[in-house]
Amino acid sequence: MKYVYLLQSISHPEQRYVGLTSHIENRLAAHNAGHSTHTAKFRPWTLVGYLAFSDESKAADFEKYLKSGSGRAFAGKRLW
Repeated sequence: MKYVYLLQSISHPEQRYVGLTSHIENRLAAHNAGHSTHTAKFRPWTLVGYLAFSDESKAADFEKYLKSGSGRAFAGKRLW
């Protein structure tokens, strides 16, 4: 399974992040440990939600969509 996950910064609640992983718990721990340059300065993070996909390409497409302008608008209204 592939997971598209949504994170929100606890210290900076206006900061949000969308990612793709096979292991949500490990990936959240890596974000909170500062292993990602894009998210390190807004630690700690909390998991807001995730969507599971059995098809890896569909998961990657959905992650890409959520990172687009219309995808951010959708996520802001429906997922956060």
